[in-house]
Amino acid sequence: MALIVGVLAVIWLASGIYRVEADEQGVVMRFGEWVRTEQPGLRYRLPTPIETVLLPKVTRVNRIEVGYRSSGGGGRSDRDVPDESLMLTGDENIIDIDFTVFWVIKDAGNFLFKIREPEVTVKKAAESAMREVIGRTDLQPALTEARQQTENSTRQLLQAMLDEYQAGIEVTQVQLQKADPPQPVIDAFNDVQRARADRERARNEAEAYRNDIIPRARGEAERLVQEASAYREQVVSLAQGDAERFRKVYDAYSQSKDVTARRMYLETMEEILRGRNKIIVEGSAQNVVPYLPLNQLAPQPGQAPRPANQGGQGGQSGQRSGTQTQPMSQSLSQSGQ
Repeated sequence: MALIVGVLAVIWLASGIYRVEADEQGVVMRFGEWVRTEQPGLRYRLPTPIETVLLPKVTRVNRIEVGYRSSGGGGRSDRDVPDESLMLTGDENIIDIDFTVFWVIKDAGNFLFKIREPEVTVKKAAESAMREVIGRTDLQPALTEARQQTENSTRQLLQAMLDEYQAGIEVTQVQLQKADPPQPVIDAFNDVQRARADRERARNEAEAYRNDIIPRARGEAERLVQEASAYREQVVSLAQGDAERFRKVYDAYSQSKDVTARRMYLETMEEILRGRNKIIVEGSAQNVVPYLPLNQLAPQPGQAPRPANQGGQGGQSGQRSGTQTQPMSQSLSQSGQ
């Protein structure tokens, strides 16, 4: 009997050996009270009924759907739940939001003993966090560019709430499935969106026109200013140059009036007679030598010579030419005078 009792005692004590898998945590309870949490590996506990162990899966990703119920694992909204999905935005508009919460067990002891109905708790807390975040966000950003920010803010707020509850849960992701206006007013909302798009397009066109016309007007104004400045500098420089030239002429005239007057007379006559045929005679006109243009009397190339019997006429012509030298000399004398 003693041997049998000893064998049974050994078997009873050996029944306390157990294994915690890699995706599990061992929650050891002594007479129904949680005493410790064991990590993966080969472990020992006191045999039943002194201690018992629970082995929840801590690496499995759990998901909770808020605002909709899907028929399969694809995450597509098959049935809408308005009581969960309709929320009020910061600008007092209603938005229809469906989202999914992904979470894992962080602390198996807290998960089993600190909260009751963990999935319901996570769902209610997630809905509350989303309503708080949407309540601080306007409708237009919530529908467009603020989706990522909404997901991150909701996840952080939900995690803070669960940590305060000591739920032993870690929220890995909050994913928005849908963010639309309510179905009864979606047509009117689309009209408003199109009107806003038209307004934005008109504003962009006006901005583009302004950005095109204003630089050109500024450039034209700058060009006119530069031209006016250049003209002013030119006029001032010319006036200063004329004044300086007049002052120098006046100074020279004050020092030697006769020479300056003679020089001014010569410069004026040079300006007047420039480009004209002229004969300049120095001194008295009596010293002018008469000039007979014999080269003009000679036959030109290609002209037939005159007959000999016309010599008298030629003599007469020469005589007449000779008689014309005196008036030419007189004209030269007059020109000299």
